[in-house]
Amino acid sequence: MTSATDTFRAARDFLLEHREDYLRASAEFEWPNLTEFNWALDWFDVVAAQEPTASRPALWIVEEDGTEARWTFADLSRRSSQVANWLRTNGVRRGDRLILMLGNQGELWETILAAMKLGVVLIPASTLLGPADLRDRVDRGRAAHVVVRDQDAPKFADVPGGYTKIAVGSRVDGWLSFADSDGAAADFVPDGTTNADDTLLLYFTSGTTAQPKLVRHTHVSYPVGHLSTMYWIGLEPGDVHLNISSPGWAKHAWSNVFAPWNAEATVFIHNYTRFDAVALMSQMDRCGVTSFCAPPTVWRMLIQADLAQLRTPPAKVVGAGEPLNPEVIERVSEAWKVTIRDGFGQTETSVQVANTPGQPVKPGSMGRALPGFGIALLDANGVPSDEGEICVDLSRRPVGLMTGYADDEGRTAEAMRGGFYHTGDVGSRDADGYITYVGRADDVFKASDYRISPFELESVLIEHDAVAEAAVVPSPDPIRLAVPKAYVVLAAGHEPNAETARSILAFAREHLAPYKRIRRLEFADLPKTISGKIRRVELRGREDEVHADPSAPVPGEYRDDDLR
Repeated sequence: MTSATDTFRAARDFLLEHREDYLRASAEFEWPNLTEFNWALDWFDVVAAQEPTASRPALWIVEEDGTEARWTFADLSRRSSQVANWLRTNGVRRGDRLILMLGNQGELWETILAAMKLGVVLIPASTLLGPADLRDRVDRGRAAHVVVRDQDAPKFADVPGGYTKIAVGSRVDGWLSFADSDGAAADFVPDGTTNADDTLLLYFTSGTTAQPKLVRHTHVSYPVGHLSTMYWIGLEPGDVHLNISSPGWAKHAWSNVFAPWNAEATVFIHNYTRFDAVALMSQMDRCGVTSFCAPPTVWRMLIQADLAQLRTPPAKVVGAGEPLNPEVIERVSEAWKVTIRDGFGQTETSVQVANTPGQPVKPGSMGRALPGFGIALLDANGVPSDEGEICVDLSRRPVGLMTGYADDEGRTAEAMRGGFYHTGDVGSRDADGYITYVGRADDVFKASDYRISPFELESVLIEHDAVAEAAVVPSPDPIRLAVPKAYVVLAAGHEPNAETARSILAFAREHLAPYKRIRRLEFADLPKTISGKIRRVELRGREDEVHADPSAPVPGEYRDDDLR
């Protein structure tokens, strides 16, 4: 065990000890000061060599057909060393960049740990990416190696570059076979030290408003930074944690790698081709899931089912990715007798703001600043205020913050200007320090000179029985300049007609102040990034296009004034 291990463990244990004492944790927690650190070697392998952790399941995957596989901490320690040795034999070196494009399968976690041991830079990629996206990642990411599923190998046929090609699954002509790593030695010896500020991860963001940015994280900013995520969820040794997230996106690393394994908990995966709430809850019951995290999209689908089918609900339930609507929180609380605790973070950070265990949850609020994070709300003039852009104070720079955007000094400087990291999200803070999410700075708009938060209006809309999802954007108006328009996805059993629109608009009138009233409505699928976030920028662009002539009717659009 190294001194780095001891330092990390002390910080981890402090947060575990004060898991429900937010005030003390916030006042006394200090990020571990590490100059050299390799999480796979200095933490994972260490806990994997000690009982009872060594024989505890680290990873548990249940497939759609009911088959399952488990890996103990000791299993993954040994297998990742084999993979690391095999990759080294095939020319993979410290500092090389490797695109990792696998599903939720054992080889994914083996490769993540192996790459860390080698000092290789990982570029996580979703299996949903197409050739154009992959050309961008190979090019801008300067990838030297790719590890992909056999069925995804053809996507690289038209992706130029001299990168090493490694296929997982069946053998592919011209590609190395990952299966050959089974014959490698199980004792791994690093070729040198890993500095804390060495690059570990390069994440392409989901691109809700522009071309994906390339976020740089180090060997501490995510592995150590996600102590805040562990604290938010409330994870403890022995927990069985289910996080619904696809590989390739930052949230997968948050809650399917670093946060649970920092806590010595089990990562539980239920694979499926199509979401089935009943099947999911059945597996949660059977396997004893104690902790559950899901994005709002999944929570909204879950409440369409009979939540009472889950006989033993998890004691810890959280949501992240986008803010949760109060209606969802209320429905889950009624059925499971547990409160979903919202959390806020980004690809650029670990969790910054959240409702933590044992603390009062205020309706609509996403909680308070996490231990180790100094959060300021800055107004348009950069002055701290009760409402403004959510920013991280760099005078107390948290470990769980990116070093910047790779190969983009200008964008990094803009994000880090004035002594703060600027998230681009807007919130309001009450006297108790609780922050309520208002919206992306790009999404908040004015109607008749009133400031409108799309999230607030959307939260009201989904309380209507007919509404499964909604997105509110400004729609051009010759008198008010803009009015709120809702794009609505209907719940099962409801028809997209004038009667349904009239009912939803009447509900909105009843529950919203006059200046916030939904003036227009359209039934449509919502454009989303492949990570599941709503692209309101596309809807705003569509509104500008279809309302270029203010007098021309828009097919499929219902107006409040016409239906009253």
